[in-house]
Amino acid sequence: MSQVSFDGLQDSPLFDQMSPSEIKSLEQFFTVKRIAEGKTIFIENMPGESLFLIKEGTVRISRMMAEGDEQVLIVLGQDDVFGEIAVIDGGARSATARIAEDATLYGLTRKNFDAMSEEDPRLGLKFTLNIVRIFSGRVRNSQKDYRAMLLASLKRKK
Repeated sequence: MSQVSFDGLQDSPLFDQMSPSEIKSLEQFFTVKRIAEGKTIFIENMPGESLFLIKEGTVRISRMMAEGDEQVLIVLGQDDVFGEIAVIDGGARSATARIAEDATLYGLTRKNFDAMSEEDPRLGLKFTLNIVRIFSGRVRNSQKDYRAMLLASLKRKK
């Protein structure tokens, strides 16, 4: 099994306000996966159990629409994080994640997140705050996108 190394990923929002030694200490809790283009990481509504940090490659995040069509929400690349809320609540996935370009992902399971938080509560709190910041930023952005879409729709109707 390959070794996890966060070298080159220190700018990820997952590590915001963390020292190099804190970032290094997190490596032991992550696993590495190499996944080929076209493969599915998880599907909307399945139980969540891990967050993922993209070391290399790209991941397409999408949702099923009422018409049965899949709508791409975002394409993520190196340094990006997805599935982050799974380590906190373990609830159902809100979207589907597929590999758009061969990728190397670092995964953190809920079990390892709990172990890390128990071993180093201060680091666990920093890490949790970063997850919350990532998630809240996404919520804010999606609200702005939704508002822009509604305004554009209203303008077309006039």
